[in-house]
Amino acid sequence: MTKKDSAVTYAALLRGINVGGSRKVPMAQLRTVLEGLGHGGVGTYLQSGNAVFSSVRQDPAALARELEAAIEAHFGFRVPCLVVDGAYLRAVAAACPFPAAELEGKQLHATFCSEQPGPERFAGLDAAAYLPEEFRIGDRVLYLYAPNGLGRSKLAEALARPAVVKGIDATTRNWNTVAKLVELTRT
Repeated sequence: MTKKDSAVTYAALLRGINVGGSRKVPMAQLRTVLEGLGHGGVGTYLQSGNAVFSSVRQDPAALARELEAAIEAHFGFRVPCLVVDGAYLRAVAAACPFPAAELEGKQLHATFCSEQPGPERFAGLDAAAYLPEEFRIGDRVLYLYAPNGLGRSKLAEALARPAVVKGIDATTRNWNTVAKLVELTRT
């Protein structure tokens, strides 16, 4: 087997499922969908749309589109999906500009983006008005420090406005989930 044919371990991050009783995607069925696409080493983490799998295919965007189509065919609704490899997740964790080891997992979040958000998207955002909450832009990720948690975060609301995220699929995970996905995608 050549390096090109080696399987890569990926995480699939599904957005907006199993929240408030709508858009139900049971994890057992999600695993079946992924296996049906020919992926190996399939597993899920929590009920909020985190899956891991391995594939010899090395195009995360194509894998995401394929998974979105399979989910829509299986469940009858579209679910935006981001597929990232373990190396990317490790790089996101290593590049975190906040002291992750000193914070509770609910205080630190990563919003994964389908494309790099440019600084112009944030030009109308007065970051100082949201202190002590803060955010930083990374490689296709926004790091968000929300000391009182995401549910109470005014900055998270501002970052989710259409002017900021229009045209980008984005999904947020708390730091505990990021750390677990790093662990699950290690090869």
